[in-house]
Amino acid sequence: MHMFRPALIAATSITALALSACTSPTSSSTPDRTAGASVAAADYPSGHIHGMSVDPGTNRILLATHDGLFDVTRSPAQQIGPTIDLMGFTSTSDGTLYASGHPGPGSDLPDPVGLITSTDDGRTWEGLSRQGETDFHSLAATSDGLIGHEGQILTSPDGLQWTSTANNLPAYNLAGADDGTVLATTEEGLYRSGDSGAAWAKVPGAPLLVFTTLAGNTAVGVTPEGVVHTSSDAGLTWQQQGSIKGEPAAIAAAPINESTHRIWVATAEGIEVSSDNGETFTPLAAP
Repeated sequence: MHMFRPALIAATSITALALSACTSPTSSSTPDRTAGASVAAADYPSGHIHGMSVDPGTNRILLATHDGLFDVTRSPAQQIGPTIDLMGFTSTSDGTLYASGHPGPGSDLPDPVGLITSTDDGRTWEGLSRQGETDFHSLAATSDGLIGHEGQILTSPDGLQWTSTANNLPAYNLAGADDGTVLATTEEGLYRSGDSGAAWAKVPGAPLLVFTTLAGNTAVGVTPEGVVHTSSDAGLTWQQQGSIKGEPAAIAAAPINESTHRIWVATAEGIEVSSDNGETFTPLAAP
């Protein structure tokens, strides 16, 4: 993944399988932080960011990092659960978290941890499958199950049994939607699946994106240089929007109304947020 590395030296992500092996939420009282002064460096995780989960109802933001899971809605950012190098990371609409990676000091998890899951916002994790065998650097979820990349694309209906579906797709980042749409970024361009990862096709004319996310039929992506693009047809065609100032490490999006989406992009320095479909971004306000 040499093309992506210059812009991502500090951010091997939620989903970075072809790089080196480093590498939801419920609180209704969380304030709405969408603009203002950026979160101070001391209030932000220092480890590489590998993924992000946002609860659009509360704007609670969880970052999966080299040092574990952090709630950056709090100041200072609060670590949740044990120290695990969370590489692949994704969440489902019911708040279930899935991850992969390596155990931290004092952990009794095997190395690599395989696929692990949490149903309590990351306070505890349970091994599901491939313990001691697989380090997924990319994970995505649809209503049909999970999609992961560990040198090849694997799919699972239950997180227990896995099937290889694409041996030659060098996915850097995976993003899924409930309807079975999955996007995979690669150095060669963007690939798309409409059947939860069983079959893939390259998207003609798509920009070179490093991270993508899906919010229903809307897809959002960001280039290694921080330029944001959106798609109203689940990744088939794309329109350029604005850009962020930092190097992207993870991305999330959620609808504000039928025509407008809020977009969060995490960098090594903080989180930038847009409330106008990515046309403009501001640093996330400190709580």
